[in-house]
This record gives sequence, structure tokens and C-alpha cells, in this order.
Amino acid sequence: MEYVKNILGTIGNTPLVQLNKVTAEIDALVLAKVETFNPGNSVKDRMAVKMVEDAEADGRLKPGGTIIEGTSGNTGMGLALAAVIKGYKLICVLSDKQSKEKMDILRAVGAEVVVCPTDVDPSDPRSYYSVSKRLATETPNSWYVNQYDNPSNALAHYEQTAPELWKQTEGKVTHFVVGVGTGGTISGVAKYLKEQNPNVKVWGIDTYGSVFKKYHETGVFDENEVYSYITEGIGEDILPKNVDFSLIDGFTKVTDKDAAVYTRRLALEEGIFVGNSAGAAIKGMLQLKEHFKPEDVVVVLFHDSGSRYVGKMFNDDWMREQGFLDEEATKAKDLIKNTIDKPLMVARTEELVSHAIERMRKHKISQVPVMDVTGFVGSVDETDLFDSYLEDKDIAEKPLKDVMGKAYPVVGADASIEEVTKLMNKDNQAVLVDLGNGKHSIITKHDIINSIQ
Repeated sequence: MEYVKNILGTIGNTPLVQLNKVTAEIDALVLAKVETFNPGNSVKDRMAVKMVEDAEADGRLKPGGTIIEGTSGNTGMGLALAAVIKGYKLICVLSDKQSKEKMDILRAVGAEVVVCPTDVDPSDPRSYYSVSKRLATETPNSWYVNQYDNPSNALAHYEQTAPELWKQTEGKVTHFVVGVGTGGTISGVAKYLKEQNPNVKVWGIDTYGSVFKKYHETGVFDENEVYSYITEGIGEDILPKNVDFSLIDGFTKVTDKDAAVYTRRLALEEGIFVGNSAGAAIKGMLQLKEHFKPEDVVVVLFHDSGSRYVGKMFNDDWMREQGFLDEEATKAKDLIKNTIDKPLMVARTEELVSHAIERMRKHKISQVPVMDVTGFVGSVDETDLFDSYLEDKDIAEKPLKDVMGKAYPVVGADASIEEVTKLMNKDNQAVLVDLGNGKHSIITKHDIINSIQ
């Protein structure tokens, strides 16, 4: 009989799969190390179990203890599997940009999930780094994993991932390409491969908003490069100890849009349903194509499963909201297609200013057309209200007709975007679209900006 004693025994020995269509412009053999075949559906299963077992061996993790870690979700899943099998509690701290699917999956396997804001400095007490450390000091019999600086992270890939792909390629691998987050995968694999063949080139995929590429090239940690980004699982606003820059030959950055688009292309063109960082890795590889020769064997690692991004990259509405779908807008109706079935928010001339402000606040809008029995007669926006308030602090109890500006111009649904933009200026913040049968919609400057590809 062939079987393993528990689910942890199925970790590793993931397949190499040749890529064909999505990498057609690369003149080399491109192979994907598809880590979604691990039981937790990501490469992080390897290092999670390694970190747990090393902590058990040296006494940092004691029987009945609580494992605490800040994670983008995948390490948390690997830790959850280990915790279930070995009898530990688990607290996972995630930033709020991580997908809902990741959070739900972690809860499904018994983890307690704590969500922290993304747009804060790493040293901020609200950041997921800080909250993880604080919980570890407050929780009795707990162990803080710290995958960013834990040497067992990179060691797992040195001992497992790299020997696998070396054997699978019969030592013919010439390039290794992978997204960089904690640094464990790229550093562990790079160390092993370069020990076998110093000529193997290792490329890291970074994202805009992350510090890795510039730091690798200049040695400068540029805080001006740090800003919020959508791509999950790669990039950092810190320098983890697991990132061994001396083993990395170079970095290339990939935009959020390209990462999302190529994630979908992998599913549609290769039948490989993988996560957001895989799309970034493929686009990054295409950006590096001049480095590859026909005789090369290029291995790219796909971190995790597409099932964790169903509500994001694989959702047309989400992609459209982010401006990631290449749907060219040429007419007024193209700009309002997502709101065309929603009623137009309006105000009445005799309404109090305070009522309009409350409606704008509730619906998170900046401008409202104003009507009377004859139709559209004016408009009010936050600029009008601010200027009026400077002149009269008691404006809230006055009717809108006393503060409203000119009525917005009206165009037909087939009006060109050029025609619409010409109607917008300093004194005119929006344009109304006549949909017929007494229905109207509104186009704002924000809608115009969102249409820019």
C-alpha cells in the first residue's frame, strides 16, 4: 500500500510544466514549477512546516503552544496545516488588501484571523508587522514565526525546492525567475543552484511600491518608492533578512495591471489556474526575454492557486473597477455602463444645504444636480459648498437655490468622449447623459480619469 501518515507528507515533488502560448515570444524552453500542487496550494507549505519543526527541535515552540505570524495568507495556510496535525493554536495577522478568499480559507482550517490596515508604515503599531509582534508578547506559550527573518524559510527551499527542480531539469536549468516577498524562495533556491552551477542566473520579480529593485541596484533604501499596491505576495516596504541580494542577479518590476492581466492569461492560454504573483512572474520574464537564448532552460515558480483570487483577478467587475480591463471607451455611454441602471442622485432647489451634504456624505459623491418642477436648474458640489461656507457659517440651514451653481450640460448617450471632456472645466465639474424616457446619468472628471488606459 502507498500512503502518507498525514497531509504534511504530501508536501513537495510538485511538477514542472512547459509553458507554450503565453511565452511564445521567448526563444527558450520555459518551465513552470507549479507549487499549487502542495496540499495548502502554495510554495509556502514547504517553509511553514520547516519553520515549525525547527522551532519544535530547539524548544521555541512548546506542546500546546500558539503560533503567531504576519502573513499574506499562504504562509498562514501552511502553518495552519502544521498546527492542525501537530495540535497547536494559530493566529494569523493579515493586511486588509489580502483577498477575502485567503481569510476565509484560514478560518476554515481553524486559524484566528486578525486584519490590519495596509496603508501604514511598518513601524506603525497598527501594521501587521507590529500587531504580530505585540500579540506574541501578550499571548502565553506562543511563538512568533517571523518568516521574513527566520533562516528556516530559505533553508526549506535550499533543501527541498531547489534539489527538486535541479533533478527535474537534469541540471540543465540556466535561469530561475520568481517573485520576491520574504526572500526565502529566491535565496534558498539561488544558493543551491549556484553551488551546482555558478553560471545559473537568478532574477527576482518586484512590484511598483516595493523597495527591492532599487536597493539591489544602488544599495539605497528609498522610502519614496514605498506606496500601496494591489499585487499580493511579492514586494516589501522592509528588507527581510531572508533576501540575500548577493545571490540575485537582477530585478524587474511589474505593474499591478500587468500582473492581473497575465494571471488571467495563464488560465485562458495555458490552463494553469494560479495566483497573482504568477502573472507578475510571467510578465517579468517577458520583460527579460533578451537575456534568454534558444538553448536555455528557464524555470519560473508559480507560488499559489487562483482559487484565492476569484473575487479579484478572476472577477470582471473587480478588474473593471481597477481599470485593468482593456475596454476602450469612446462614447459617453461607455463611461456610465457600470452605473447606467442606478438612479441618478439629485437634490431639489428648496432642500436645505444640510440635507444635500448628508446625501453626498452617505453616497460618497462630490457633486449633485439640482432640480425643480421644470427640470435641471442648477448643481452643487463640494467646492461650491466650501466657498459658500467661508462666506456664511450658517449656510447649512439655507435652501440649495441660494448656493447652487449652473446646471450641468446635457449630452446624448452617443456623444464622443472628446465632446464630453470639452464641456468640463473649472466651473463645470460634470456632464449629464440623457438616456431617454426621462432617465439621466452623470459623468464626472473621475469617470474620465478612470477611462484612461
